[in-house]
Amino acid sequence: MHGGGLELALVFLLAAVIAVPVFRRFGLGAVLGYLTAGVALGPYGLKVVRNAEPVLAASEIGVVMMLFVIGLELSPARLRVMRKPVFGAGGAQVVLCGLALGVLTMLTGYGWKAGAAVGLSLALSSTAVGLQLLSERKALTAEHGRLAFAILLFQDLAAIPLLAAIPLLGKARAADHGLGWDELAMAIGAIALLVIGGRLLLRQMFRVVARTQMPEVFTGAALFSVLGAAWLMQMAGLSAGLGAFIAGVLLADSEFRHELEAQIDPFKGLLLGLFFMAVGMSIDLKVVLSDPLLITGLVAALIIVKFGILFVVGQRPGGLDWRESLRLGAVLALGGEFGFVVFQEALRVGLIDNHMRNRLVAVVGLSMALTPLLVMAVERLLAAAPEAKPVRAYDTIPDHQPQVLIAGFGRFGQIVARLLLAHKTPFIGIEHSADQVDFVRRFGSPVYYGDPARPDLLRSAGAAQVKVFVVAIDKVDDNLRTVRAIRKLYPQAKVFARARDRRHAWELMDLGARPMRETFLSSLKLGEEVLVELGVPPEVARDHAERFRDHDRRLLRAQYLIRDDEDALLQSTRDARRELEELFKADYGEGLLREIADATATPERGEEE
Repeated sequence: MHGGGLELALVFLLAAVIAVPVFRRFGLGAVLGYLTAGVALGPYGLKVVRNAEPVLAASEIGVVMMLFVIGLELSPARLRVMRKPVFGAGGAQVVLCGLALGVLTMLTGYGWKAGAAVGLSLALSSTAVGLQLLSERKALTAEHGRLAFAILLFQDLAAIPLLAAIPLLGKARAADHGLGWDELAMAIGAIALLVIGGRLLLRQMFRVVARTQMPEVFTGAALFSVLGAAWLMQMAGLSAGLGAFIAGVLLADSEFRHELEAQIDPFKGLLLGLFFMAVGMSIDLKVVLSDPLLITGLVAALIIVKFGILFVVGQRPGGLDWRESLRLGAVLALGGEFGFVVFQEALRVGLIDNHMRNRLVAVVGLSMALTPLLVMAVERLLAAAPEAKPVRAYDTIPDHQPQVLIAGFGRFGQIVARLLLAHKTPFIGIEHSADQVDFVRRFGSPVYYGDPARPDLLRSAGAAQVKVFVVAIDKVDDNLRTVRAIRKLYPQAKVFARARDRRHAWELMDLGARPMRETFLSSLKLGEEVLVELGVPPEVARDHAERFRDHDRRLLRAQYLIRDDEDALLQSTRDARRELEELFKADYGEGLLREIADATATPERGEEE
């Protein structure tokens, strides 16, 4: 094949259908599958594709779309909140890694200019590979995932002055030799134009397109926004992905965010896979095999230096513990796709020679291929050495003579507590999760760490004077154990308990507690609002909801007596459904109950018929 459109599509589908499932089956991840397929089928492997440049050019759109989707998840307010990790941890990582890798480059015989260019370009990590690995492991919202994203964002911003500096370091400031200071000013102007113009025009455009109610037009508008912003930045000499990212941020607060993400996501997934294949195709196996020890040493040096610096940066500016810092280092210790652009530019202006450029491309490509394995190795290492959490003693609970004791202080218990606080009713809470206790105490709630089923804690908390116990524990076994302990110690106590479902409610009724099904009332209220939205008068919807509630409570008590007879339960459910339908039909002058009412009605004198 010669890299034509049909051949490239066939190669990509072959990788997606065969390589990726196989690699995922063995827990190696999709990224490594794409990279391996690219190496095998590319110009330095089996030569199924002899020219990787068209693949690389087309695949850049996948990175662009990925950055657009990431931008959709970030509002400007969230970016302001992230400024410390972006400029603190991100800036420290780029500077420290750039210095260390630059010095290593100078030790190989190159001058300080080549050292600066190579060191800073190697300091940048692959946004596509890093974020894909985090996404596969659902770690984008983890502590190391959030910091990794902040560092990658700073690296994208740092790419702008780095591109401007390369021709200056090579003493080539002419217009045909890259960016000079005037081009840098044009780049800043392009960013300002995109931000201001996008803020004013993008939402208006999508409002107009949405009125057409034509999905294909909306898809076209979404692609136009992404590629248009990318093209504008590219014309200004900047990263196309940066333009797409800015466009995504501008639309993050719009009402079209979710629809845009749904439209772009399929294109992003396909083209991002193509990008990983193109990276694999760019790894020159001849260069690797010609001097394997040197290439292996360079790859090891890159990963070790970046891993070590990222580990330190993650702990000090980033505020991570050592386990999360290890994960951060594993994800970002690789080289980045931006290095391919910098190496080519450095070669053109004479900072490095062609042999050096080929080695650097091979090193970056191999580091990308090894990163999934490094992430897996770190995870296995951490799994083999589980975190030893310090054993925390239960709190000593003072007796403040509470009227209510809440066992379990999650979302359910907190709502009860807020109502009691508003009513100035004294209460205390006992929660078995130390982290949850530390969290809710910041808001001034009288909550203590302990096991609410322990008799000594209950006695010290003044449970003998408590008027009402509220058991809001989520886990059914712990919930029942606590209710059982309270009923044994205080048989006359009134106990309200959170119930997961009907069977849990029946077990609580066995213990003499009053069950409150956790989703029943909220679901009933939602159903009432739905009826009103459909045109039912509010008072009628409210009456129907109340009657449904009373009917279901009676059914709960009736089924409690036959809960061990499955057939009887099913029959009672069917009978209750018919009874409820007849009850509502009677309101509209229909059904059996209405006929009985009409037949037995005897109007009193003076009463309207």
